[in-house]
Amino acid sequence: MRRTTATLTAAVALLMSSWLSACGGGDDADADEPLQVGYQRFGGLSLVKARNAARGAEWSLFESGPALTEALKAGAVDIGQTGEAPPIFAAAGKTDFTIIATSAPVPKGEAVLVKEKSGFTSFEDLKGKTVALNKGSNVHWLLVKLLEAHDMTIDDIDVKYLKPAEARPAFDNDQVDAWIIWDPYFALAEQPGVKVLADATGLANNREYVLVSPEALEEKPEQIEEFLRTYREVTDWGIANPEERADLLAPELKIPRETAARALARSAQPLAALTPEIGAEIQTIADGFADLDLIPGPVDVAGRVDDRYSEILE
Repeated sequence: MRRTTATLTAAVALLMSSWLSACGGGDDADADEPLQVGYQRFGGLSLVKARNAARGAEWSLFESGPALTEALKAGAVDIGQTGEAPPIFAAAGKTDFTIIATSAPVPKGEAVLVKEKSGFTSFEDLKGKTVALNKGSNVHWLLVKLLEAHDMTIDDIDVKYLKPAEARPAFDNDQVDAWIIWDPYFALAEQPGVKVLADATGLANNREYVLVSPEALEEKPEQIEEFLRTYREVTDWGIANPEERADLLAPELKIPRETAARALARSAQPLAALTPEIGAEIQTIADGFADLDLIPGPVDVAGRVDDRYSEILE
């Protein structure tokens, strides 16, 4: 009789445990879910990954910002880092996200590359020439500003929208006359016979932005806060220790150490708190894209800027 009673009690306890779990009782199920992080090769998050510093993070590598925002839209990542243009194209494509962090400006981290043998000395020399870039990436805004600065329009050049893996061989084999690209692809392409025609200095700030899905912001706020603290600490460590940073990132990025060091010296910048001015800055870019019909119409990007974590980033 005692054995029968004990068995029934255990069975009831098991059923209650299952019921509570299904109804959200007991431990919070979300607390054990990893934070899904999207990152790009060389971006600020690469160092966090290389140091294995973020607890409970699962990492996904993307070739470009537009590919990362597509994953954000599909729910494949919770949080990720991109340049300044991808959030705008994503917003125009009805992707729901919030901007929760940014970086100091990185104008020297993107550039127009040409061959020395071309004889080009100014961006104006590219009239009628073929220019390659990744559509919807940070370099798209640089192209807009270069055209504006030289009283040119998009019709003055032949634009080829190519991903970095496609653009590099096209550039190397003289299938395009110029390539607008960002680090570390920029640094990797700096071979003998290649020169920088212009970078973004005085034209574009080329900031990094951290985007998060609304679901993750609601369901994983503590994980996001901890992740941003780690991101800030690791970024500050890297800036204070450039040699160790290059030693660590070169194998992670699978590029030569001297190439990594050169790219990092001009492109690695500290995180920065979001301000109304930064919101206005990215909105100006969005309005510029809309005016040029590069996106279907106006989008409110400044309204997606959320400064709740700014204390961590100051």
